[in-house]
Amino acid sequence: MSLLVIPSIDIKDGKTVRIVQGIPELDCQDYGNDPVEMAMIWRAENAKLLHVVDFNCSQEHSHINFDIIKNICESVIIPVEFGGGISSLDEAVEVMNLGVYRLVIGSLAVVNRSEFEKIISSVGPQKISAAIDVVDNNVVIKGRREKTVLDPVSYAQILEKMGIQRCIVTDVKRNGMLQGANIELSKRIASETGLKVTHSGGVKDYSDLKKLTEVVSLGIDSVIIGRALYENRFPCQKIWRKAESGLFN
Repeated sequence: MSLLVIPSIDIKDGKTVRIVQGIPELDCQDYGNDPVEMAMIWRAENAKLLHVVDFNCSQEHSHINFDIIKNICESVIIPVEFGGGISSLDEAVEVMNLGVYRLVIGSLAVVNRSEFEKIISSVGPQKISAAIDVVDNNVVIKGRREKTVLDPVSYAQILEKMGIQRCIVTDVKRNGMLQGANIELSKRIASETGLKVTHSGGVKDYSDLKKLTEVVSLGIDSVIIGRALYENRFPCQKIWRKAESGLFN
């Protein structure tokens, strides 16, 4: 089995940015790149899936970046998954109509379960990744600003019972910090559920990828990487060649 490496493109005010711990106020470092151009670069580097986050949509419920999202989907021949505070079935359908392959949904599953279930029923569970954002072993929602009483494993089990097949697990404190991946958190969720797990947050270099390839058999089949890619922490093509061919020794 191989590990799928997924580049993250975070968009705010029409630009590609890197957000530390998911909160723009902490560090909104502008990489000065056109998100569409960035998508094409990652595709040229052999990416097979893109993870796109719309911070204007998630934090202000603004759709100002939707034309960019559509342009990305039309400019690359690989699937694009979208995260951005989707709050209703109507909005989910609108995003899918942009050409998005898969929706990443977090807060809605906690604050409005019935609406979340409508989306599952409408678009199908295979088109949804449930975001499990974690701070100090508590699930956080609403732009990672509000802590719930839910622990990540129990919450993942609830999602599984609702029909969800895949989740994205993020240790928020590691997100964008280049401090190393919290692989144990992803392992716990993978081991206690039948969910496919995409690991997110903290990957700093080649050594973290090697560790992740060692747990692919548990169901952790992919990893989202942002800042480490943008800051050239490893040769991109070597990442995909080795991670996806199972050639780690």
